[in-house]
Amino acid sequence: MSTEEQIASFRDKFDRMKAEIGKVIVGHDAIVEGTLTALLGGGNLLLEGVPGLGKTLLVRTLSEVLELSFNRIQFTPDLMPADILGTNLVVETPDGRKEFQFQRGPIFAHLVLADEINRATPKTQSALLEAMQERQVTAGGAVRKLVEPFFVLATQNPIDQEGTYPLPEAQLDRFFFKLLVGYPTAEDLTEVLNRTTEGYKAHIEKVIDGATLMEMQGLVRQVPVATHVKDYAVRLILATHPKTDTAAAITNQYLRFGSSPRGAQTLLLAAKVKALTMGRFNVSFDDITAVIHPTLRHRLILNFEAEAEGITTDHIITQILKEVPKDAAVAA
Repeated sequence: MSTEEQIASFRDKFDRMKAEIGKVIVGHDAIVEGTLTALLGGGNLLLEGVPGLGKTLLVRTLSEVLELSFNRIQFTPDLMPADILGTNLVVETPDGRKEFQFQRGPIFAHLVLADEINRATPKTQSALLEAMQERQVTAGGAVRKLVEPFFVLATQNPIDQEGTYPLPEAQLDRFFFKLLVGYPTAEDLTEVLNRTTEGYKAHIEKVIDGATLMEMQGLVRQVPVATHVKDYAVRLILATHPKTDTAAAITNQYLRFGSSPRGAQTLLLAAKVKALTMGRFNVSFDDITAVIHPTLRHRLILNFEAEAEGITTDHIITQILKEVPKDAAVAA
């Protein structure tokens, strides 16, 4: 298959997945595209919004579009790590002996929905760290590989609500994207009411299986990035590092910590997915700027002054985009 045919096939599958999800999810086009971008980039996804905006429904619908195994974990304050990973249980063998056998937890699936992840304690949240980064878990005295492809799609309510625990920075960094789910428009809300109060039932068709998804992820990594575009991405990341020669002015004023190298990797991968969905086999400056907010907003740590003044990481990213020139010669 030629490169042009591969790009056309990629776009066709991407559009079909969007269309199938659109049978259930009204509006939120940017959220759906962001979810698929994280999936094709091979990363985990964090959806944040107040209850009732369809976050869980989006993930459940995605599981119906993909021919993959799916498990849902409802996070609560009394959830323990063993409830996620699994544990050793004493079982009786056919010959009457008793022995320990490992019973797998819900983490052993292709697609895992961590619903309301910030309602569990930090100890339980951290049980996902190894799975999210290394695609394996250590449980029952052994290292156990997870199936491929593997994704964690988590939802959380805003952290200022009662009974929630902020996610640790190390775990936030393991999410490919953080998407903010907002309220629907009047038109979208009317359509939601029509679909949910008048007997509407959507029929969702499977679009791709695990093997096809991994082929699409492989194509993403083959997209070349020109040196000057990669240099722009690097300078954007360096501009988020406070108290350094490369820091932007707003960075020194409002940030305690900037993006990790994992943020730079995500920025390029997401830009490659964006390029393919636009029908190109090369990354442009616009691809970088289009994906930088969901890539970095959860990787920048605000200082006290920013929190006191109500400054958001999205505002800082927007200012950094204005300060960092695309032309390296101008930057020098």
